[in-house]
Amino acid sequence: MAMLLYLHGFNSSPESKKALQTRDWCAENAADLTFVCPALPPFADSAMGILRSLIEKQLPEPVYLIGSSMGGFFATCLAEQYSLRAVLINPAVSPGRGLHKWLGENSNYMTGEKWVFEPRHIDQYLALDPSEIRYKNNYLVLLQTGDEVLDYRDAQSRYQGSDMTIEEQGDHSFINYHQHLAAIHQFLISTPAVNN
Repeated sequence: MAMLLYLHGFNSSPESKKALQTRDWCAENAADLTFVCPALPPFADSAMGILRSLIEKQLPEPVYLIGSSMGGFFATCLAEQYSLRAVLINPAVSPGRGLHKWLGENSNYMTGEKWVFEPRHIDQYLALDPSEIRYKNNYLVLLQTGDEVLDYRDAQSRYQGSDMTIEEQGDHSFINYHQHLAAIHQFLISTPAVNN
């Protein structure tokens, strides 16, 4: 059975609104998919270790990715490594550049769990960053211009040549995400064109 791997944002959790909306939509409309949303630590190497392990246990059965914000960055790294279909929602682009404000002690938005971010953790993100997007046809990128956390134009430029929807206004959470779930599912299960 195919697996849909949902990757939540930085310092978030599997209880995020979009993760739950995706889980519930799949339960009602895509019973042929196994929905998986692991709790991702804020450390790139640890998060990618969890995700690679899940994917490698699933292959050669299909794996589809949905990633929001930092989850979009991780989804990109995985899509490029394994040539997977991925839907990115207001994705983080080269996030290592903007993580200095997190240095020191932090707590998870949803769980309250404490964690400490060090310069070496930023280096992990910088090392992971793909130098180019090779599999442009494997992506659907959903952006809202009102994103108050990330500049949507960074993703617009990074994923040029991929399927892309840019909505005016909105915010970082991607307002009305649930209205896109049928189209997201259709994109993921469709056969990709020959990759660029």
